[in-house]
Amino acid sequence: MSAPIDHRTQVLLIDDDPHLLQALSQTLDLAGLKVQALAEAQGVAARLERDWLGVVVSDIRMPGMDGLELLAQLHGQDPELPVLLITGHGDVPLAVQAMRAGAYDFLEKPFASDALLDSVRRALDLRRLVLDNRSLRLALSERNELSARLVGQSAPMLRLREQIGALAPTHADVLILGETGAGKEVVARALHDLSARRNGPFVAINAGALAESVVESELFGHEPGAFTGAQKRRIGKFEFANGGTLFLDEIESMSLDVQVKLLRLLQERVVERLGGNQQIKLDIRIIAATKEDLRQAADQGRFRADLYYRLNVAPLRIAPLRERGEDVLALFQHFADEASARHGLALQTLQPGQRALLLRHTWPGNVRELQNVAERFALGLELALDNQEPDAATAALGNHLGGGLSEQVEAFEKNLIAAELTRPHNSVRSLAEALGIARKTLHDKLRKHGLNFADANSHNNADDPD
Repeated sequence: MSAPIDHRTQVLLIDDDPHLLQALSQTLDLAGLKVQALAEAQGVAARLERDWLGVVVSDIRMPGMDGLELLAQLHGQDPELPVLLITGHGDVPLAVQAMRAGAYDFLEKPFASDALLDSVRRALDLRRLVLDNRSLRLALSERNELSARLVGQSAPMLRLREQIGALAPTHADVLILGETGAGKEVVARALHDLSARRNGPFVAINAGALAESVVESELFGHEPGAFTGAQKRRIGKFEFANGGTLFLDEIESMSLDVQVKLLRLLQERVVERLGGNQQIKLDIRIIAATKEDLRQAADQGRFRADLYYRLNVAPLRIAPLRERGEDVLALFQHFADEASARHGLALQTLQPGQRALLLRHTWPGNVRELQNVAERFALGLELALDNQEPDAATAALGNHLGGGLSEQVEAFEKNLIAAELTRPHNSVRSLAEALGIARKTLHDKLRKHGLNFADANSHNNADDPD
């Protein structure tokens, strides 16, 4: 059977009797259903996609593969696919066997057209419900997977996960923007793993770590004799990633000559090895990443403007850790728990002063720096942060060590809020979220300590302090 199965087909009708096949096809077609009629069952299962939105109607007794064999094959791929079987007079025991094997329904010849249409329509309704539920379960699973990879509930992280969920199933190339250590490769892997390319290769390469003399050979490959020392054919990273995803980090470090070749690859999806003449077609998704402003680099002549516009179709920005508020604590605990489990150590508990220290740090090394600090903490080492300046809250706590516990707590609370007031906030709600308390509680504490949100933040949003 060579005829392809149209994905728009709603009913796949299979019967070796050409007269019955034509009559049933006309009945279904007149009822407004998209029908594809086949004279044999051989090869049908292999040509159907698992999430095909349709039903199969098949005779049981046919030469070659019969309806029961077809049912077994189809349910081996998708047990929830509705299969309606047609039986001859006296084959009711066989039909019962089919129902026990998972057939949706059976029709005994001769049957009325209305009986066929009613059964097919009910089966299609069931199929739509099954696929909707399957899609919802998949979306939930992907959201859970993303939440496990990209930890945090801050607005930037929620937005990033939403964007990844929308872009991952597409074929669009993506440009990831983010500071060093922000997690660009984690985002790239998530885009790959949640796409239809998940079973293909994921090839990561740091353009900034490649010597100028080898970058073209690494990316595009070469033929023997292409240059001195090229004794054997080399498959480049682009070609190696065929059928999958290539993640190209620090793209801003590529020379202008290499950028020209990359632009051609993006536009034509072909690669030509150095020293060769053959154009090799590629099925590849490119995810590029940069820590620089490529538009500015293009204006300065350091990056090709046409390549920038070609890459900037689907940009994803990863917010630096200093913009993610309480995500710092969630991420820290996540990494500390992982490190504790890896080293077989008991879980450590953060003290209030340590939590404040983590929240006040600016994290120049972003998530990578946080992960290293969490690792040291899990190993029982001092919670030391690079270039950490003592903030107002920590200094005030140190100045009040001679007082009683209540005085120390009051002083620490006041100075922690005062320190947070020095940071830009659009509203009291934003300030409360950063401190991890309710707005009413924050208002009470501001009054108690004689602090004023409007005075500290008048340059941000004086019209709507709430």
